[in-house]
Amino acid sequence: MTRTNYTINDIGGALPWGSVYSFIKNLGSDSALARDLGKSTGWENTLQTNAILADIFDLLQVIHAEIVAWATQGKKKMKTKPYPRPGRDDDNKRKLGKGAMPLEELRAWMNRRRSHG
Repeated sequence: MTRTNYTINDIGGALPWGSVYSFIKNLGSDSALARDLGKSTGWENTLQTNAILADIFDLLQVIHAEIVAWATQGKKKMKTKPYPRPGRDDDNKRKLGKGAMPLEELRAWMNRRRSHG
């Protein structure tokens, strides 16, 4: 519900009961409700899955570079680059977390988020 900017207080008012029913009926298997009901399989975490896939991609790239180097008897060396990941720039350096956000900037951001709901 946080993605929609509605809260429990909006149910029955700004958020009709029919919408609440539809929302609950269409919750993904990665939701807290699905976990509480025991319907989660553990494979729903796309962030973890994407990280694993990126690691596999990086490993396959290194293996490919090694095969090319072996096939060309070291004449052709390939430089590998890690698969782009969130929070990293093109050189795989962290691009987030340059210090604390000033309180007024945080409040302005929160007010913008609330006004879009």
